[in-house]
Amino acid sequence: MGFLISAEEVIARAISQAIDPPPPPDITRWCEENIVFDARSPMPGPFDINRFAFLREIHEVLSPEHAAREVTIRGSAQWGKTVSIIQPTLAEWHEYTPLDSLIVHPTSSAATEWVNNKWMPMRRQAPGLLRVFGAGKGENRDNTFNQETLDRNGSLKVASAGSPADLTGTSRRLVIMDDLSKFEPSEKGDPEKLAESRASGFEDAKIARVSTAMIKGTCRITAAYDRSDQRLYHVPCPSCGHEQPLTWENFRAQIDPENLAAAHFRCESCGEPIRHGDKEKMVRLGRWVKQNPGGSHPGFHLWRAYAPQRDWASIAVEYAQVMGWTRLEAQGGKKPAAPTAVSAAVEQVFWNDVLGLPYEQATDAPDWEALRDRTENAEPGEILERGVLPATGFIFGAGVDCQDDRLEVQLVAFGRNRRRWVIDYKVIPHHIGDDEGRAALNALLRQSWKTELGLQISIDMLAIDGGAYTDDVWSWARSHPWSRVIIVKGASTQNGPLMSLQRFERRKDGKAKRAQKRAFNLNVSSLKAGLYAHLGKEDPSDRGHTRFARALGNEYYRMLASETRVVKRNAQGVMTSSWNLVEPTRRNEALDTMNYAEGAAMRRGWHSMTDDQWDALTAERSIAPPDQQGDLFDAELPLAAATGSRAGAAQKPETDAAKRLLNVLRPDAD
Repeated sequence: MGFLISAEEVIARAISQAIDPPPPPDITRWCEENIVFDARSPMPGPFDINRFAFLREIHEVLSPEHAAREVTIRGSAQWGKTVSIIQPTLAEWHEYTPLDSLIVHPTSSAATEWVNNKWMPMRRQAPGLLRVFGAGKGENRDNTFNQETLDRNGSLKVASAGSPADLTGTSRRLVIMDDLSKFEPSEKGDPEKLAESRASGFEDAKIARVSTAMIKGTCRITAAYDRSDQRLYHVPCPSCGHEQPLTWENFRAQIDPENLAAAHFRCESCGEPIRHGDKEKMVRLGRWVKQNPGGSHPGFHLWRAYAPQRDWASIAVEYAQVMGWTRLEAQGGKKPAAPTAVSAAVEQVFWNDVLGLPYEQATDAPDWEALRDRTENAEPGEILERGVLPATGFIFGAGVDCQDDRLEVQLVAFGRNRRRWVIDYKVIPHHIGDDEGRAALNALLRQSWKTELGLQISIDMLAIDGGAYTDDVWSWARSHPWSRVIIVKGASTQNGPLMSLQRFERRKDGKAKRAQKRAFNLNVSSLKAGLYAHLGKEDPSDRGHTRFARALGNEYYRMLASETRVVKRNAQGVMTSSWNLVEPTRRNEALDTMNYAEGAAMRRGWHSMTDDQWDALTAERSIAPPDQQGDLFDAELPLAAATGSRAGAAQKPETDAAKRLLNVLRPDAD
């Protein structure tokens, strides 16, 4: 027998449910209920906040109910900022309240990458996002860069910092700037300020800045972090309980170059080692501590040492690669395996992506007279004579600068561990459009130079400036394969890659003519800073040491050390840097051609070759030529002949090494 419920009770329950407030927003809870890492993840399975305990407080201040208007999160790359901070924040805000939100990426391609490969996969599998946005398929398909909620009571706009028009004409209560340090100012305004202004109409708005750091002095995320309360995550020592942050300085002091796997931290109180095996427990018990309590807003700094995905030995190995500690003798007399690749951005990438810290570039040019005297006053056996190549593994690059009445050419050998040898500097008194100028460059490509042992080597790659006299440069360059001649142009960006492909050849009217693989943009700002940082190294065994041929002349050194980096605030109030001549009358062609020659070497793989590839290149280029003959009247002819025979036998490297060498010298297939 059934029982009827009174109509009054039904109505009362319905009213109660309608007026019952939703649970308070909790980004951590949202992560636990919605995020499941798949089998491709280093930690497959449901999200576990105990492994990411440092996220609790970050989630709290990003909540809609937290009073903080601004939040800054600075950190290293690849510890989950996107999947565990940015996307859950967007999701919880939209689930909790009607909302128009905005997320800004540095470029349109970065925005598209985020939508297609990060946001949409989570949106299609997380129950919370499915309820708010739907799957984005069929009738629910929406615009990639302007996504509306299912109830039409909110929207998410995805914008690019490179397109200021995307950041105007809209009001947004939640604004997230991803990869903030890569935002570039434009004539139409500063994208960071434009994004901030979108939230100006809301008292309860939230502006979140999330990024790795870039270059010290102009780094946007570091400027924001410096204004904040600067929180660092303190963890307890497993031996005595003393709380301290895990700092790079502490870790660096405990790295043994001959036992990288044993890298660890040390307690500042009891002095006991803190091992990687202690990390998970320490992180679970850690807490954020303000270093600048008077800061304007919450700011967090977190680097790879805290992340559960990577062990501490991997940090030590990457640092060893940056420092050039390769082929170190390990215990038992065996050499550790060579790394599979070397980071292309070298020290800066390690500083930014691993440590999460801004990288300090060189600002001042070295003293040109000191550079000259270091070479001219050296012992004869310590330098190369002009026009002579070293007898070791190297990539032979040339950089060409085009002027009204001349072509200036620098010849440089680029070796292992970023070392380089300046072989010669030439001035061709003809224009790139003249037959004489082109003939001289053609002859340069046909010419060969001798190593210290007499082996004949031709230029591997020549890079010519295409920023001026573009049509003449392209006309000449097309007469040579792009495996030997490339066209380079200095890029205005300060934060981009060292070298990037220009996808299209341009006609005089600026329209794309056809796809090509010959022209590249160079980040000359970073190249100059890296060069100046290395020029001060006097020990030939140091990573990045530069050796100059004798008798290059005073003007060469004056041109090479001709610029200084100046940091200043632009019209929009943003700190930017530029390279200026140290004297108005100083020329800088030697500095420019050095950058172009480095671009040529990078195109050949200078920044990405493995130890095995360098070994193969050394085997090929550190031998005497096979056809050397002694003088007919030399009294020691039999001995010379015997030596020549051994050299001839030595010149044939192992088959595998020869194959590796061919791979090194063959240009990229793209």
